[in-house]
Amino acid sequence: MANFHLEAKDVNVWFGARHVLKNVNLQFPENQVTALIGPSGCGKSTFIRTLNRMHELIPGAGFAGEVLLDGKDIYGEAVDPVDVRIKIGMVFQKPNPFPTMSIKENVISGLKLSGISRPDAGDLVEQSLVRASMWNEVKDRLNDPAISLSGGQQQRLCIARSLAMDPDVLLMDEPCSALDPGSTRRIEETILELKESMTIVIVTHNMQQAQRISDRTAFFLAEDNTPGHVVEFGETQQIFYGPIDPRTNEYVNGRFG
Repeated sequence: MANFHLEAKDVNVWFGARHVLKNVNLQFPENQVTALIGPSGCGKSTFIRTLNRMHELIPGAGFAGEVLLDGKDIYGEAVDPVDVRIKIGMVFQKPNPFPTMSIKENVISGLKLSGISRPDAGDLVEQSLVRASMWNEVKDRLNDPAISLSGGQQQRLCIARSLAMDPDVLLMDEPCSALDPGSTRRIEETILELKESMTIVIVTHNMQQAQRISDRTAFFLAEDNTPGHVVEFGETQQIFYGPIDPRTNEYVNGRFG
């Protein structure tokens, strides 16, 4: 039986008076990739940001429900959001390395910003870049500016930066949408390697990508001015080849969205 490492229970989100997500219940097992799919504007990116309390940085954001990491609610009164974001890392849609820092400095920047001292910083840089599948490409240029890298390399550097914090969970919000096919393939290979040691949740608009890399898929939809909600959630093969809801079938076969 799968161990639900991360779990969302009755998650609801508002921006001001607008109800944007309603009653989302999803379970994310360890060592699996869960894909979140659905048309633009249905709340996927908002939802993934609730999983490490990033959404609450947006003025006017409201939240109800629970997000459990190893059975403990990350929204508990005594829980520090910074600690949550160390354990549950995030990689964004566009690569966002710090432009004034070197490749090496970028990898360990999260540690410095969090006030964490690591005497083995050099080893950690190498380990994180190896796990992000780019050590061999940059090992002789660690002091070069991060912005000297290609777009795909910059995104893998952002993955390495998250991995340096040793997260339990990695959230990825359309990490390949701005990348060419070759870079996309390398990041997908990285994701499949990383899932051996962590839980991964990825938002993607690429149906082929969801099928290639995810174990489970959740289909989100917002229709007729209703808040975003999960229409169907299950094993990826079932969602794509034997969906229960006709709307899921229509979406995964490209008939809308």
